[in-house]
Amino acid sequence: MRAFPNPRVRNLGILAHVDAGKTTVTERILFLTGAVHKRGEVHDGTTVTDFDPQERERGITISSAAVSASWDGHRLAIVDTPGHVDFSDEVERALRVLDGAVAVFDAVAGVEPQSETVWRQADRHGVPRIAFVNKMDRAGADLDATVASMRARLGAVVLPVQLPVGREDGFRGVVDLVRMRAYVWDDGVRTETEVPARLRQEALHRRRDLEERVAELHPDALEEFCATDALSGATLTRALRALTLDGTAVMVLCGAAYRDRGVEPLLDAIVAYLPSPLDRPPVGGGERPADPHAPLVALAFKVHATPTGRMTYVRVYAGALFKGDTVLDTATGRTERVSRVLRVQADRTSEVSVALAGDVVALVGPRTVRAGATLCAPHAPVVLEPPVTAAPVVSVAVEARRSTDTGRLAAGLARLAEEDPSLVVRTDPETGQTVLSGLGELHLEVAVERLRRDRDLEVTVGRPRVAYRETVVRGVTGLLHRHVKQDGGAGQFAHVALDVAPLDGEGEFAFASTVTGGRVPQEYVRAVEAGCRDALAEGPLGGHPVTGVRVTLTDGATHPKDSSELAFRTAGRAALREALRASVMTLLEPVAEVTVTVPAESFGPVLGDLAARRGRVADSRVRGGTSVVTATVPLAELFGYASRLRGRTQGRGTFTTRPAGYEPCQG
Repeated sequence: MRAFPNPRVRNLGILAHVDAGKTTVTERILFLTGAVHKRGEVHDGTTVTDFDPQERERGITISSAAVSASWDGHRLAIVDTPGHVDFSDEVERALRVLDGAVAVFDAVAGVEPQSETVWRQADRHGVPRIAFVNKMDRAGADLDATVASMRARLGAVVLPVQLPVGREDGFRGVVDLVRMRAYVWDDGVRTETEVPARLRQEALHRRRDLEERVAELHPDALEEFCATDALSGATLTRALRALTLDGTAVMVLCGAAYRDRGVEPLLDAIVAYLPSPLDRPPVGGGERPADPHAPLVALAFKVHATPTGRMTYVRVYAGALFKGDTVLDTATGRTERVSRVLRVQADRTSEVSVALAGDVVALVGPRTVRAGATLCAPHAPVVLEPPVTAAPVVSVAVEARRSTDTGRLAAGLARLAEEDPSLVVRTDPETGQTVLSGLGELHLEVAVERLRRDRDLEVTVGRPRVAYRETVVRGVTGLLHRHVKQDGGAGQFAHVALDVAPLDGEGEFAFASTVTGGRVPQEYVRAVEAGCRDALAEGPLGGHPVTGVRVTLTDGATHPKDSSELAFRTAGRAALREALRASVMTLLEPVAEVTVTVPAESFGPVLGDLAARRGRVADSRVRGGTSVVTATVPLAELFGYASRLRGRTQGRGTFTTRPAGYEPCQG
């Protein structure tokens, strides 16, 4: 049924901070495996995975792109993910369905903000990974410093398995510490040699350190190390694979992808150490293994509208999915017919007759399936946990310039929200405006530009606004609320007493009941909780969502005939609204951690500008003749910061951001 049995399949993502070189790494993998016959370059706009016109113009990855390649008898399904914080939801959806990942780091910058963000995302999903330190040919590149930053900032157990041959512009290759062989590249051609004499002592020292660290972590390796005072290459390889698969440790390789150095050993490591679908736990409560003969289970993780129709990207976890099959969408309860099964190569596709357990493919035919839906055999339903969608933090009002285009704008926005669940479209009840919300200014810019290009719409966009929250500073106790309604027939009666307090630690809402003696039946307690959740949608300060609240139901009373779940839900909603109005509340605003890299002579003006934007500097350091400042800044103050920074640094300053939660609004 398959040219590549399950053990010879690797589903992996390429993760990194923006500009670390992950798209270039992907392009070199495609070229070396023969999937393409010409190297694509980001700066030329010729890459396979960045095929969208906006990606080529901006020089960044916006959408995850799936490609396939073959190496050493294995099929690699690779997803190149975005590195910009505004598109982290794309990374989240990709990680949900991938078996392993390659985390790419800049050898000069080390662990950058988005590097840490995607690393934590991979931690949450339990995705095994290996690290590739890229750009070893740049001035200031330092493998040891990058490894140290990984240990310090990521808290990871990292095991370098290579030693660079040459430094900075003289970087020519690597020493493989597992096989104790050197690989040197000249004009893109790899040559295998003995370890150079000048590096032999250092290589032996690092091999010994690697053996000791692996022996500390792996029982079989420890047994051999204690018996022979060394580890064989075979034992070291088995132990490294086991430590990678269970997430105990992360192997570190290095190279310079742009100059075609170090990519072949990376491919060898992907095949040798990252998991196959069989190495991952069964899904569906442990009942559906990666077996093509089991009942079908697949998860939709991406929806994409093309000029020729709608494509739904799925990961098949169990069973086989044939062209013409009917599948059950457990999110809606509807059945959908699969008219075509496609193998995807970025923006190109090829039709196949069947997708088996472990495959990542695109389907044509399903019309209503959304990202996060489980597709399964109708006779054996199961529900898989969907990817978590990030809450939007920035909004803009959008309207069509021509009134005749209002309907087309609504359809275009609905399609955008369908393809990207982190985009939310709503109508402002006060102004009647259509509001588009997303994860950042760039996220919304890209979405609006897609409306203009793909739908040929002229759109007017308002100034971005951030999503504020409200929280309790000092609550109230013993607030009584009595809900009585009698207008003929059965009435409504509910009596509740609430305590409201700030929620310690992280979290949005906590509810508890201390009612005793059955004064409020359990089903009514649940109704009160539901009513309280309803009340959190709008706070008393400005109608913003309320977060960080603990509510305790302390007492209540019922009526033998007129009490109902509806009555207690209504009472809970009204009681909490009343309690919040009586509490001391404060407004919260989203803040971001900003890392600014500028020439040393621009350090003072940039620092002053951050202070004017209510920024709090957490760290500043000098690296390679440039100053790097890390500060926490309210998101509302960052609109337009890119052009301001360019003006203050003659175009030489750069900055990156990542969400840092909410803080009390000071401005």
